[in-house]
Amino acid sequence: EVQLVESGGGLVQAGESLRLSCAASGFNVDDYAIGWFRQAPGKEREGVSCISGSDGRTYYADSVKGRFTISSDNVKNTMYLQMNSLKPEDTAVYFCAARPTMLVPTKDYEYHYWGQGTQVTVSS
Repeated sequence: EVQLVESGGGLVQAGESLRLSCAASGFNVDDYAIGWFRQAPGKEREGVSCISGSDGRTYYADSVKGRFTISSDNVKNTMYLQMNSLKPEDTAVYFCAARPTMLVPTKDYEYHYWGQGTQVTVSS
C-alpha cells in the first residue's frame, strides 16, 4: 500500500525557515515523481515544487524560486522541502504527492497518491 506522510509544518514568523518531510512507503521513490502542493483557505491547490526520483530533475513555481529547495533521499525513501525566507503568503496546507513516472508532472491532477497534509502558517 502506497503511503505518504508529511511532517515539519508549524507556525513561524516571516523570514524564518521550515523543512517539510514526506516519508514514503509502499513504493520505491527511484521510480516516482514527487510533488509538493499547497492550498490556502479559499484558494485552489497549487504546485510548489516537484522532483523526479530517477534523475533529480526539479520544477519550482515562480513564487518560490530562490527560496524553496526540494530534495530526495532515496535511501530513506523520504522527500524534503526546505523553505527559507518564508512570507505570510506561503501560509497554506502543504501536501506531498507521488506518481510512478520518469517525468516531472507539475499539475495536481497528474498525481495518483497524496499525503494528509501539514499546516504551515507564517505570521507577519
